[in-house]
Amino acid sequence: MHRRTFLGLAALALPGCRRLEHLGIPVTVHHPGMAEGHALRDGAPLPSPVREIRTGVAILGSGIAGLTAGWRLAKEGVDDFLLVEGPELFGNAAGGRIDSPSGPLAYPCGAHYLPLPSLESGTVREILFEQGVIEADPSGERPRFSEAALVHAPDERLLFDGSWHDGLLPTEHVSAAEAAQHRRFLDEVAALTQRRGSDRRRLFCVPRVLSSADPAWRRLDATPFRDWLVASGYTSPSLHTYLDYVCRDEYGAGSAQVSAWAGLHYFAGRGGQAANAADGALLTWPDGLAPLARGLAARIPAARRIAGHALHVTEDRQGVSILCRDAAGPLYIRARRAICAMPLHVAARIVPHIRDFGFDPAAHLPAQASWLVANFLLDGFPPEPADAPLAWDNVIHASQGLGWVVATHQLIRAARPAHTVFTAYRALADRTPAEARRWLAGARADELLALAAADLHQAYGKLELWRRTLAVDITVRGHAMATPTPGSLANPGLAALREADGRLLFAHSDLSGYSVFEEAVWWGDRAARQVA
Repeated sequence: MHRRTFLGLAALALPGCRRLEHLGIPVTVHHPGMAEGHALRDGAPLPSPVREIRTGVAILGSGIAGLTAGWRLAKEGVDDFLLVEGPELFGNAAGGRIDSPSGPLAYPCGAHYLPLPSLESGTVREILFEQGVIEADPSGERPRFSEAALVHAPDERLLFDGSWHDGLLPTEHVSAAEAAQHRRFLDEVAALTQRRGSDRRRLFCVPRVLSSADPAWRRLDATPFRDWLVASGYTSPSLHTYLDYVCRDEYGAGSAQVSAWAGLHYFAGRGGQAANAADGALLTWPDGLAPLARGLAARIPAARRIAGHALHVTEDRQGVSILCRDAAGPLYIRARRAICAMPLHVAARIVPHIRDFGFDPAAHLPAQASWLVANFLLDGFPPEPADAPLAWDNVIHASQGLGWVVATHQLIRAARPAHTVFTAYRALADRTPAEARRWLAGARADELLALAAADLHQAYGKLELWRRTLAVDITVRGHAMATPTPGSLANPGLAALREADGRLLFAHSDLSGYSVFEEAVWWGDRAARQVA
């Protein structure tokens, strides 16, 4: 969620904030978009508009897809458009700021890194070059990236068998037989990175729609990833634990729930390289992907943005009519064309005729994973072993959590800052999506905090963690991301929305069946080019 104000130590005055009396720690819980989404779900009466705005193009949503669409239109000189921001500015790319005794600190409320973009992600490279993240050769095989954005060392560590180790796959600390399976799997996916199908396309590519349609490989979409691993002779427990973590981190569900095609796509789909970084390097900022979202938004004039959200969309011969609500009340936007850049579970409520496009919400909505993102403001840093310094990304082997990243890791200083923020991530993959959403909607702040803090407790102990914690900011995302379950590649409803080319277009990473920055950029840029 985009925090327009700082959360200070006197945060008890903020909505949703409460003090846990037994800890003496202010905890703020955010449910971005939940109230608006539940009103749509429950069929709340639609208000009568009090005014009307006319525009050439309306963009509904300010996540990365909507921002990219607005950025492209502005870049192409189109000025007859409006972007309706939605209930959460920047969506899953939102970040926040918190006041510490030594000054404000930024942190992510959602996505927190971006892999090096491959050649196929040309628009991503264009955006990064414009924002100074790529410094040279944006169209080349190995661009030069800003050192400030490349994740600094140490980048990853794993708590395995009671000790911290570099990297997230413990190849050097398992039996020879298990280590051999680790190496065989990594060699196999490395070979797949450049392999092409019968149509001469790369088997796995980002954006996903550019991947090969070779049926021999698309058949992997029908099989759960875990089943494919076992059938391929991968039985190593530590490898299975690592790959389950990867699936939960990327897709919000475990390796038994995502397709084998998607599991392999994670490793073989990108292949980005850099002139000044190792293959597989990542880009990050203290507040995750929020700086990229702000950079896109900065290219969209303020007069072209409305801080409101859509309630109902209809079409007629003249164009598209959108009933919205903003701070001044309900209004109509009449547009020649519109880009629906919101998650499909929301679009299915707002666009009552969505079935006319060939999309049946009951059959075609992708599975939706639920997440917790919890930011812990700490007074100093907990002690670490001398031979295992704190990394940017810190993961506990076999945990249901996803570990934590350090928001101050990218700050280049002679000494550590006096205060820091640890951002703990948890995908509720151990419950069904419906069960996870029900629990999140009714959970108390202390229950959410206990779940969010589990990995930190295991690493540092409760006493040390709570002794240093000054405040906690929790973002609950009941519909955080689409999950590529088996069969998602053949989803006819998603294919139909991707091909829409009338007055109303769709642009969201959901169209790819999973939720990452590059996919959102692709669909936002494509829709903008269609309407420009």
